[in-house]
Amino acid sequence: MTLLNEQLILQAWNHNASPWIEALEAREIASRELVTNQAILETLQNIPSRSVLDLGCGEGWLSRALANQGRNVVGVDAVPMFLETAKAKGGGDFKLCRYEHICRRTVGTTVDLAVANFSLLGRQSVELVFRRLRPLLNYGGHFVVQTLHPHTSCGDMPYEDGWREGSWAGISERFKEAAPWYFRTLETWLQLFSETGYSLQSVREPINPNTRKAASIIFVAQKIDV
Repeated sequence: MTLLNEQLILQAWNHNASPWIEALEAREIASRELVTNQAILETLQNIPSRSVLDLGCGEGWLSRALANQGRNVVGVDAVPMFLETAKAKGGGDFKLCRYEHICRRTVGTTVDLAVANFSLLGRQSVELVFRRLRPLLNYGGHFVVQTLHPHTSCGDMPYEDGWREGSWAGISERFKEAAPWYFRTLETWLQLFSETGYSLQSVREPINPNTRKAASIIFVAQKIDV
């Protein structure tokens, strides 16, 4: 089941790349415009870094924002249309790369900071990228993850790890099937950082001013240097 769902995630994003790019350009995704885009930028602004790896960079909006701050950015994604758009808009060195292939050879450099902004959806692939990322982080390097908040994204389902059906509710009808995603409890997220060699520095919970609920959760971790 896990391997099938991992394949379905990539398949769904390939099918929905075009409407996703259109939605971002039209600023149609309210939570991002209202809360989470600014939240990740504010978080990263407080982490000194000259070089950044944007994991699952999509069409590259975050890479461009970080490049405008004077940082050297490498963006990786497994969806060709995202990479074509990112390269056309510039702002970074963009590479077509699946998470299981992330290494010094494919990324081309080591970095001070890696960020995954709503781009960690699977189970096995996410656990793998946590491990493969560590050698790419320079001494004292940081890893920042913004994802759905476990408490507000659980819905009526049991609060336990497991695969969930995706949804495009509230977004354009142009989208096709949604990607499945792997739900992790807060405890499981914390264990994942600890077990793969990171020290958690802080946790942020950006609040949607309209609903007064957490719009996301942001983990700021630092590589444990041995």
